[in-house]
Amino acid sequence: MGIRAGAVGAGLAVMSWLAVGCGDQSRTVEPGTQQAPEPSVGNEVPSDTPPVPPVDVGTPSPPPPDEGEGTEPGDPREAGPWPLDAVLDYTQRFGVGAPRSVGLDEGLNLWLLEGDRIGVLRPGDTTPQWTSGIGQASQPFGRDSLAIDSTVICGGEAGRAYVGYRAAEMQRAEGISQRTYIPGPGEANYTPERYAEYQKGDLDVVRLQPDGTVALEEHLWRTPGASNAGKQLGIHNTNDFHYEEDRSILNCARVTRGPYRGDLYVTTNHGVTRIQGLTYNSHRHPGWYLITTNPDGTKAESLQCPPMYGLGIAENGDVLVANEQMVGVLVPSGQLEEWDRENTWAGPTPWTFKGFNEALNGQASDDFWRAFEQTAAGHYYLGSAEFGVWSMTPKSRSSGNWSKLAGLPSNRILALKATDDGALYIGTNGAGLWRLEPDGTTLTQEQQVAGRRVLQLVYEPTVRPSMLLVLTESGLTVLRGP
Repeated sequence: MGIRAGAVGAGLAVMSWLAVGCGDQSRTVEPGTQQAPEPSVGNEVPSDTPPVPPVDVGTPSPPPPDEGEGTEPGDPREAGPWPLDAVLDYTQRFGVGAPRSVGLDEGLNLWLLEGDRIGVLRPGDTTPQWTSGIGQASQPFGRDSLAIDSTVICGGEAGRAYVGYRAAEMQRAEGISQRTYIPGPGEANYTPERYAEYQKGDLDVVRLQPDGTVALEEHLWRTPGASNAGKQLGIHNTNDFHYEEDRSILNCARVTRGPYRGDLYVTTNHGVTRIQGLTYNSHRHPGWYLITTNPDGTKAESLQCPPMYGLGIAENGDVLVANEQMVGVLVPSGQLEEWDRENTWAGPTPWTFKGFNEALNGQASDDFWRAFEQTAAGHYYLGSAEFGVWSMTPKSRSSGNWSKLAGLPSNRILALKATDDGALYIGTNGAGLWRLEPDGTTLTQEQQVAGRRVLQLVYEPTVRPSMLLVLTESGLTVLRGP
């Protein structure tokens, strides 16, 4: 169940934060005056750039399930091509190793990411096949290279995956006040070196080939924004290509059900970006303004939107996001070009909640959120890298009742995942995997999962029994049936 808000109250400020970089934006406010709301910025003219046609990669069809196995009467889902063991160590069974990130595509190919290598375990294979040195990994990783390192991998349509990379934060250049601003050719202060920053980090789209290897499809660059039409510059602000704010991909999630099934969301050093196929719209963030006093006594506001790791997709399609200080719930619309239209509580993609944990820290203090989930009963949970698991019940659109979950052996949380049976799986940094029962109080440790540091949890509800991928420092374990 998602939060649904009513009409916008009188006097609420509506701000657009997309045309400038968080932390860069500052403005002077006259003492005793109220800052006027900014107009919404949208992408009014879709790009005329045609999409690249899909490539036939010969993705194998999953074998049919055994008769009566893994299904129930009236359930349209099938068992899928993978073993039905309640708990299975894929590192031991299939030799997948201990990758950095894992994902499943719509064809149930298992994707693996390890440094500059991408692996695929296809249904029917006994071991994965690895491909090295493509896309952003075609050069040795480093600060001055195409990427510092790889970060995450998410499956897309059958035979396609998205690979995220990390890039260094940009520095201010002479004559440029915004550190994320990049002039184009023929514009003031243009330099080829700064223009080359567009190509760093971001997201590669890769394709499975008939022989099991992986090839680069393209470095994602297409947007519905008129300012971006035809500019192959990686991920940057959709409404104005000059602002290169999304440079590092920190998390990703594929929508597995509902009308927007197949959409992909990625979180970055700046916000959350929505992707459909080879087209993205960037970005949204639950930012806030820090007010300081200038030497002359005037007030200045600086927009704060720190790195965003927390990302979840509710059963109704709401997008759950959490950066280091703020959390938010967004309702996507049916039009990709509407994703970045910031009208706060109104508009085509409104926030239905945007606030912070006042029971834990002040707004300016980092809560280190790493995960945000909603259980089948509608309860919200957030996991912090330092402060444990917190439940949150909204009491307004911007504040909530917060309560810390008791009974966990560690406050260091890296992953959460809500499952269809009403449970919440909790991945700790040092104490392994735990399960919170639907009653919201009973905790049990999943002792059959190898490893103490849970790096990632991926849930696939399209098969029956469902699949929960648990990635730890020891490798990959799959649970069937949560």
